[in-house]
Amino acid sequence: MRKKQFKAESKRLLDLMVNSIYTHKEIFLREIISNASDAIDKLCYLSLTDDKVGMNRSDFAITISVDKDARTLTVSDNGIGMSADELENNLGVIASSGSYKFRQEQNEDSDTDIIGQFGVGFYSAFMVADHITVVTKKYGETQAWKWESSGAEGYTVTEAERDTVGTDIIMHIKEDGEEAGEFSRYLEDWTIKSLVKKYSDYIRFPIKMLLPHSVKKPDSPEDKPEYETVYEWETLNSMVPLWQRKKSEVTKEEYDEFYRQRFGEMAPPQSVISVSAEGAVTYRALLFIPSKVPSLYYTQDFKSGLQLYSAGVMIMDHCEELLPEHFSFVRGVVDSPDLSLNISRELLQHDRQLKIISANLEKKIIAELKKMLSDDREGYEKFYENFGRALKVGVLNQYGEKRENLQELLLFYSSTEKKLVTLREYVERMPEGQKYIYYAAGDTVEAIDSLPQTELLKERSMEILYCTDRADEFLADSLRQYDGKEFRSAVDGELGLEDAPKTQESDSDRECLAFIKETLGDRVDEVKASGKLKTHPVCMTSGEGLTFEMEKYFKAVQPELQMKAKRILEVNVAHPAFLKLESVRAADPELAKKYAEVLYNQALLIAGLPIADPSGYTDLVCSLWS
Repeated sequence: MRKKQFKAESKRLLDLMVNSIYTHKEIFLREIISNASDAIDKLCYLSLTDDKVGMNRSDFAITISVDKDARTLTVSDNGIGMSADELENNLGVIASSGSYKFRQEQNEDSDTDIIGQFGVGFYSAFMVADHITVVTKKYGETQAWKWESSGAEGYTVTEAERDTVGTDIIMHIKEDGEEAGEFSRYLEDWTIKSLVKKYSDYIRFPIKMLLPHSVKKPDSPEDKPEYETVYEWETLNSMVPLWQRKKSEVTKEEYDEFYRQRFGEMAPPQSVISVSAEGAVTYRALLFIPSKVPSLYYTQDFKSGLQLYSAGVMIMDHCEELLPEHFSFVRGVVDSPDLSLNISRELLQHDRQLKIISANLEKKIIAELKKMLSDDREGYEKFYENFGRALKVGVLNQYGEKRENLQELLLFYSSTEKKLVTLREYVERMPEGQKYIYYAAGDTVEAIDSLPQTELLKERSMEILYCTDRADEFLADSLRQYDGKEFRSAVDGELGLEDAPKTQESDSDRECLAFIKETLGDRVDEVKASGKLKTHPVCMTSGEGLTFEMEKYFKAVQPELQMKAKRILEVNVAHPAFLKLESVRAADPELAKKYAEVLYNQALLIAGLPIADPSGYTDLVCSLWS
């Protein structure tokens, strides 16, 4: 027996792979099981044309066994096996894929799902093992062979004994390093079971393991039962994914249980979307719209993205590329045999297939939400309460058809309907001659409803959309218009009512307004007579551009920007408060200045803006009582 050396480039690749290519050590078991599945796939494929195989599909299986004393973990299959030459070619030359060659030789593109296209997965076992033994017997041959290696220094191939065709991968697990249980954990039954469940649950052949079970002894008395431990073969994987079944064949209870177990949620999903697509890319997807906001969703710690499978093997736990940011709350899985995997099978090349799947899933989610909006309004409003902000982010970030689809899903509280309404519903109710979609922003519906600026529109029974989310004003500014109707603030700027009464200002009014501006100085940009106010004396508006709600938003998220909206003090020149100020201005200018200060601070309070000196304002008001 002579030890053979890996080629120089293979040595470098082995070192790179063990130390760099794979992110997590635990991935090795997925790779070894996937290779076993590939081997069974090959023999199963041959059995379709070769009746000498003598095996049915139900006869195939992968077995896992652990020997803690010997520190070995063994994965066995009864697949096609390897000849001596194939051991040399497949395991002696790293990155030579026997599965890929088999697929090419059979000229097979679609019916045989071969995952191991790169031939490096086997060597991931060296991340946890310091010595690997492979015993294999090729279908159609009588001689078995043994391949052994301790890593980059080389390998040996010798004759061996094996009764049946197939392959045993025997991994001698490394001793633990500084971290307790670093490698020994891979000799524990619970670790093996959890890794199979996580990465290989949907391998199409049973993955079996001999596991201990506590059972009652046959002769044990009923009043004092005695138990013994027996070992029984247990299938660790479910084999048939839920998403591979037709939606009509799956019960709501099965979907709910899958969702709770897979994503750790207590509440069942609000909606389930099942997708089966063929064409440019073949894939299946099972998506869930949560009924409650996931933990940490509105934080940086939330991990978005769908679980990604290729032919039943989990590739990524959180594939963010499959969902746009505004649908990051959607949970689910995607399984496709058409994906272009990179060498470690952990990441994807950013290719056309992935983009096609993502675009299709986005359309499916939008269609489901529109259906919910139409058929289950109460359910949709519950969804919107949870994730409406995410949709608004989508509208702000998207353009064209995507934005148009998302804006149909937006809801706003209506001043006339006293409930949430869509933009479509608003426009359909607009009276003839109304040019604009009016909106008003504030902290709460109650606060907005009491704004003095809304009086004139309410008097004319014109509907106002109340925006209580700070993103809403950015939405209106970004959308500009909907269905040909321009958005217009009911609070800031002109209302654009053609038949609105003109503000009648006398020379004395103009002089008094100038006096107020002089008193307040640069605390306000302008003081003018208001055409909006009916019963209220004063309001503060920002005019065009940056609004007060935008100012509050930027102050909260980026205080260093110091962005400030204009302060335009609008005064109702017919109100008794203004007439009082006007009457004392000439006789007692100091008292008139106090009245001007009161009006200014009242306007700040109504607008939800901070008063510079609350204590001073309180003293000022009290001084006017004396």
